[in-house]
Amino acid sequence: MLDAIVAVVVVLLITTGMLIILGPRNVLSRIASIRRPNGVNALFEPRRPPQVVSRAVNPKTQRVLLAAARLANWLRTHGQDEASKDIRNSAARMAGNEPAGLYALQTTLRRMRVVNVTDSAEQERLTALVTELQSAVRDRFEQLELLPFRRP
Repeated sequence: MLDAIVAVVVVLLITTGMLIILGPRNVLSRIASIRRPNGVNALFEPRRPPQVVSRAVNPKTQRVLLAAARLANWLRTHGQDEASKDIRNSAARMAGNEPAGLYALQTTLRRMRVVNVTDSAEQERLTALVTELQSAVRDRFEQLELLPFRRP
């Protein structure tokens, strides 16, 4: 019997302490903010997942990412997996830190000059893709004013 009385007093003290900490206005507003379901069907409907809003990407950044994806896909289909992975990793860095990703792409493009293909049509396509990516990176560098470039 004494144990029950002590338990009730402890619960009352803890509840009173929590109410004092929260304050009367917070408790009333929290109770009022609890939404009640609209009928029984609302209890059984699955909740919609929260919509993920992606951040807006600058058009020139999109151009860089698109050119990098094209070049990486072409390299992967032609057996240049390491170079493809380097370009994809550099482009992925742009999501978190755009200048670091641009510098990484520029470094990777400098290493790309050693890739040679025996077929002349494929070599021309590779050259066009690399040139497209280089010009996109250069334009974005100029827009961000990271490096002074001169047009030839």
